[in-house]
Amino acid sequence: MVYNYGYGNKPPKYLVNPDLLFRYQGMEEVKRQLGRHIAVEPEWEAGFTLQIQLRHILAMFQDWSSSNDELLLLAFKECHSVLMQCNNQPFHREATDYYMCKHILHVRPYKVSQEPVSIHLPISRLLAGLYVLLCGKGIIDRLDNPESYDFTQLAELPLRCVVLAAQVSAEMWRRNGLSLVSQVYYYQDVKCRDEMYDKDVLMLQIAASKMDPNHFLMLILLRFELFEYFNGSCTSKDQDELRQWNRLTEEMLYLLIVVIGERYIPGVSQVTKEDVTVREVIHLLCIEPMAHSSLVKGLPENESHETGLESVITKVATFKKPGVSGHGLYEVKKERLMEFNPFFYHYSRSQHSKAEESQKKRKAQEGNDKALPPPLPPAFCPAFSNVVRLLCCDIIIHILRHVLQRAVEDRPVNWTEAMIQRALHLIGQALLEEKTQLEESTVEEVTFDFSLKARIIGSEHGKSVFLLLYKIKALPSLEAQKDMVKWVLQMFEIVKCLREKSSPTVPMSMETKPEESAQDKEKAERKRKAEAAKLHRQKIMAQMSAMQKNFIESNKMLYDNMPESGTQGEPVTSTVSCAMEQRDMCIAIGPQRGSTIDDREVLTCILCQEEQEVAAQAPAMVLTACVQRSTVLTQCRGKIPPFRADGPGTLYPLYMPPELTVGTHTGSCGHVMHATCWQKYFEAVQNTTRNRLHAELIIDLENGEYLCPLCKSLCNTVVPLIPLEPLTFNYENAEIIGQHLTLPRWIQILSARIKGLKSVTQDNEGSSGIGNTGLCGEGQPDFRSILSYGVQEPRKFSDSITEMLVVCATTVHRVGLKTAPNELCPRVPVMAWNTCAFTIQAIENILQEEDKPLFGSLQNRQLAGLKAIVQFSASQRLKSSQAVIQRHFTDMLGVLLPALSRKNTPSLLEVDCFHLLVGLVLSIPSLYQEEAVDLQPSAVSSAYNHLHIFHLVTMAHMLQVLLSSTDFPEVEAGEETEEARAAAEFHATVSQHTGRLIPDASSSSLAERVKKGIEPFLCCAALFFNCLTGVHPPEELFSTSVTSQGQMEALCSYLALPSNVFQLFQDHRDTVTPLLQRWCGSPAITKALKGKTQTVRYPRRRNRLIDLPEDYSALLNQASHFQCPKSTDDERKHPTLCLFCGAMLCSQSSCCLSQLDGEDVGACTAHAATCGAGVGMFLRIRECEIVLMASKTRGSTYPAPYLDDYGETDPHLGRGNPLHLCPERYRKLNQLWQQHCILEEIARSLEVVNVMFAFEWQML
Repeated sequence: MVYNYGYGNKPPKYLVNPDLLFRYQGMEEVKRQLGRHIAVEPEWEAGFTLQIQLRHILAMFQDWSSSNDELLLLAFKECHSVLMQCNNQPFHREATDYYMCKHILHVRPYKVSQEPVSIHLPISRLLAGLYVLLCGKGIIDRLDNPESYDFTQLAELPLRCVVLAAQVSAEMWRRNGLSLVSQVYYYQDVKCRDEMYDKDVLMLQIAASKMDPNHFLMLILLRFELFEYFNGSCTSKDQDELRQWNRLTEEMLYLLIVVIGERYIPGVSQVTKEDVTVREVIHLLCIEPMAHSSLVKGLPENESHETGLESVITKVATFKKPGVSGHGLYEVKKERLMEFNPFFYHYSRSQHSKAEESQKKRKAQEGNDKALPPPLPPAFCPAFSNVVRLLCCDIIIHILRHVLQRAVEDRPVNWTEAMIQRALHLIGQALLEEKTQLEESTVEEVTFDFSLKARIIGSEHGKSVFLLLYKIKALPSLEAQKDMVKWVLQMFEIVKCLREKSSPTVPMSMETKPEESAQDKEKAERKRKAEAAKLHRQKIMAQMSAMQKNFIESNKMLYDNMPESGTQGEPVTSTVSCAMEQRDMCIAIGPQRGSTIDDREVLTCILCQEEQEVAAQAPAMVLTACVQRSTVLTQCRGKIPPFRADGPGTLYPLYMPPELTVGTHTGSCGHVMHATCWQKYFEAVQNTTRNRLHAELIIDLENGEYLCPLCKSLCNTVVPLIPLEPLTFNYENAEIIGQHLTLPRWIQILSARIKGLKSVTQDNEGSSGIGNTGLCGEGQPDFRSILSYGVQEPRKFSDSITEMLVVCATTVHRVGLKTAPNELCPRVPVMAWNTCAFTIQAIENILQEEDKPLFGSLQNRQLAGLKAIVQFSASQRLKSSQAVIQRHFTDMLGVLLPALSRKNTPSLLEVDCFHLLVGLVLSIPSLYQEEAVDLQPSAVSSAYNHLHIFHLVTMAHMLQVLLSSTDFPEVEAGEETEEARAAAEFHATVSQHTGRLIPDASSSSLAERVKKGIEPFLCCAALFFNCLTGVHPPEELFSTSVTSQGQMEALCSYLALPSNVFQLFQDHRDTVTPLLQRWCGSPAITKALKGKTQTVRYPRRRNRLIDLPEDYSALLNQASHFQCPKSTDDERKHPTLCLFCGAMLCSQSSCCLSQLDGEDVGACTAHAATCGAGVGMFLRIRECEIVLMASKTRGSTYPAPYLDDYGETDPHLGRGNPLHLCPERYRKLNQLWQQHCILEEIARSLEVVNVMFAFEWQML
């Protein structure tokens, strides 16, 4: 297409294939469709594909031609010759004379709306480019016979193309379909505009510089089909036709603004390519602050795919660093804002509106007026200097007067605000030009006389442009343009003064005095009205206040009785005293537990918007919830325990291993519905989803999934809202009972009860050991002794709450154990307790990671969900077999009381103490069940049950910490405290029982080590008992400013522990000594202490995503050395990094397929099943993107945490900029994982990205 000639070679006859351009000129003509809509969309992509291919070739050809003057002249002549041979657009009629304002234009008639027209004009545009190069080099005069060039004919085709775009914008070509809209879009788009739209504008500027300005404007009006409209010989009452005329007038005025004002073209004015890029960047940033990539997309590329942005960006903009979720933005410098042109010719309609709104908003914030005047343009080169004559010719004055007169007549159908805005801009351009010339030359030398002609009274109703502007200023319908009109009138005065060579200040003040006095009057009137309104409001408020006082005085009896009726018979003092007592007694468990405020909770259903009180006997209200398996807290990643839901002797889930290998997390978005509303909604979702292909990708109907109706979070169950049980606590009775119900007596009573229940149920398995160790003392209590310390009837729930308890428990059981739904399975209550414990541990982990206080920092949705889960777990036992729960309680208690243990009961080092605590607390009420009567412990009995269970579990956990510790912190030597002495005694006792297998340490470091180890357990226990009992915690737990020692003391106080936790072993020495001996004597513990088995260290390691290198090139280098372990070929692989454990995997490759549940899956899917319990977060290194996975069939991409110097990600490494790790973004990814929001993020992503065909995530 381009012959390969060097710059120094003799130029050939023509360098670009003329036959190709000849055939390309005028291809794919279109004709306006009338009557019916086009039946078949015509082909249009081929023409633009060719244009995109030719774009850089034509640009390089022009650069090459300009290297030699003779070559450039020859290229221009040949191009002109070929253009004259083109006859794609023949005129079908003879030339006609057209008259306007005493001027005559002799031209052939042609209407774009009726004749064929093409958008492809490569020869005309190449000619325009070559002409500018001739002007730039100053050799335009060397053309042979330059007067022979018919510039009216040269401008004809580009003008038609511009008019076509204007008519499409005016919706005159709606019946031609989408193909024409697409062509016009690409015609003005950044990919094509430099060799299409820009060159058409350039050709019009060339014609304007050579033609008579009146003739040029008459030609414009003719081709826009507005000639008769502005000549006054065309009237219409048709609304559509008037609307079209208005839109075409807007487009015509806009074209004049562009032809006159767009001078940033080398050769048209004295500017460089860098100046052009600077102006483009300024106008892009005037729309809004932009990222580097957005700026690059908005700028045209050269043949080397460069935009020139880097060389100019620092001159025009400042860079604002990115935040956590956003990207770095460039903001235009204030000193560059004066170059803003609201009618910049590369703006689309939407960009124009956004830029105008943005700049007006900025000006209002700065306290300035909202006028957006035209910027001062660079001067035209001599060859184009005649273009400015358009602004002072007779026709432009006529056009402006006609437009302004229409507005003054104030008939909305005859004008639009956009027309006036463009007319004002044109007037501003003219006045700026006149002002510039008057400042650079004497008045006698200046022939530009727009201001004089604008003051001349015209033929239409005797109004000049100047007087019409004053009338427009007073129009209420043009209030938005008032500031611009003021600026124009000021410019008129400045130009007038320049012509008179006098200062503008005095005449301006004299002329504007009436205007200012009118403004003052208007302001005074507004102020008077505001004062009157204020006085009126004050008078009304005073009257209302007096009426209220009179009503209260006359109804004293009613107001005296209000507290009784408002609190259902309880005096106000009782509530106040209760609140004071609660503050004084911030103790969650035991006989001194604080009071629970009985808040009446009224919630609104998000579906039906009806309010309802949450009550045990009321219809159920539910929280949306999502249950999922989790390995967030695991201490042995990749080792999910194998188990069978029906397998005999399976330890999990009854005993959660201390590694927390896999847990069941229940989260909620906190939105409330009636149970009946949710059921109807869920049924509707099922019915509609089955008919939608895409929805199947988002939600899994078989697993009961749905999206929250309000926030679209992924859910798979609901949690019933159950109010706190009303507290009737007798402190005097509790104190009396406490004298008898000591820890050893409590153990005796429990043992007797368990033994009796086993004998009743004819199940003597494991009962032979009861009472053989002396733990229960001499003489066993009676089977029913436990009932003597207080019983009550269990809570009664409505049928709908009972039903929702079953729904939630079944989902937790099904998801947690990956088994079929079975509400009768004995593990259902166990999984309810487990999800309660694990969810609390996950929340405590988040709070510690984010350095937030234990209370007061949870989001409302998290707090509401946590309370609901705890109350659900406590109430679920009422729907299960009490015998099953009794058996579970006995098995769990066997870990603490070896007398009750079975053969498969694990040792202390093999269980998680917090799961054990939750299970024991929530299952102990089952011991109070009698054969004929449903009973549960009274508030006092529950308080002692909770206290003794918690003390036992705490002591067991302290032993866990000591047995698993190998390193002890160094503590400054000082006076030995009571706590240190108690810790040393505890260590000595344990060391004796373990055969001196535990390491020695100082008493102070022992105390610190154990306290630090049990602190997470105590935090979880505080959250649990707070949600269970509702007792307000101490204020110290609401602040992070409290010292570690202060927080530990507050926790101990809230949980009824001595501040010296080692005091527990001394207070219960007689009871605990034999227990310690049995606990330490376990063979499993001996193995662990000898190093034969691994043990968990406390506090547990807090999991985070793996450490990534700061420079992304390090990851790329690591990936380049990656070799698939199962493949020997050199085929390119897709190395993918697991962010949970750091494993490098071979994704999307057949070599690493494996079997999972009988299906072939990719390496990432198989890895996620063991590493994240089905959830995965992977970094695809060569693509530089994160992949989130939630199951074998569901996943989504997520921006990588690596940013370039401009604060942007680079998906697929398309831009190739150096990338660096963003700690804030990586921290956000870590939170996404730890807060169990990956499933939610995937669902949101799939909903936004509407894909018709699912990606095969299982093959990743």
